[in-house]
Amino acid sequence: MLNCWEAALGAAVSIPVFLFVAAPYIRRYVAGGRCARIIIACRDIAKAEAAASEIRAETGNQQVIVKKLDLADTKSIREFAEKFLAEEKELHILINNAGVMLCPYSKTADGFEMHLGVNHLGHFLLTFLLLERLKQSAPARIVNVSSLAHHGGRIRFHDLQGTKVTANALHPGSVYSELVRHSSVMSWLWKIFSFFLKTPSEGAQTSIYCAVAEELDSVTGQYFSDCQPAYVSPRGRDDETAKKLWSVSCELLGIQWD
Repeated sequence: MLNCWEAALGAAVSIPVFLFVAAPYIRRYVAGGRCARIIIACRDIAKAEAAASEIRAETGNQQVIVKKLDLADTKSIREFAEKFLAEEKELHILINNAGVMLCPYSKTADGFEMHLGVNHLGHFLLTFLLLERLKQSAPARIVNVSSLAHHGGRIRFHDLQGTKVTANALHPGSVYSELVRHSSVMSWLWKIFSFFLKTPSEGAQTSIYCAVAEELDSVTGQYFSDCQPAYVSPRGRDDETAKKLWSVSCELLGIQWD
């Protein structure tokens, strides 16, 4: 199941450090590298600890650590980043995989609409705060788990060229998980069509591919699906939309990121 992951890690000279911001079901399949220090950042500590215990038992890797992180609260994000930078001298792969879907209207601790705050601004701020450590640890990768349903501007990482830090996005497929738990209709449909949905293990494969595939060492700014480059919607390729999203994100978070 994790052959490509294990082969890539086995060739590494030093122990890679992975920070995985993820949903409970998929993280256990991505975080199974036997020779990596893996940090699972999660809002629900109980679920994260359960997943981490399973990973340790299955792989024998005791370097699987759980840390508290709530992407719906910029204070939590900043506190997490501060502690991470104080404790970890390197960061080789950052996988941004957390997300919410079909939530009843609500706001984050900072007053942002929940989907915008968690799915975009939370990852945006976390990546900003950890970017220098990624550069210092280069070669490094940022993996953004997106969706086939993308229609908004994609994050622009043009300024990373020359730093040996790559950034790509991906669609994991329609995965049987808790993502649709906020909609009773979608939860019902998910169960009916579960036979056609990907398992968490299958849904993790493109994340693994983007994180460790040797042929992607110099590939950046791309969008993948089923471990292959995929079509990006016209709106997702619109530079003006991307620039506006970037500018508004920095303004909302009170950061300067040119």
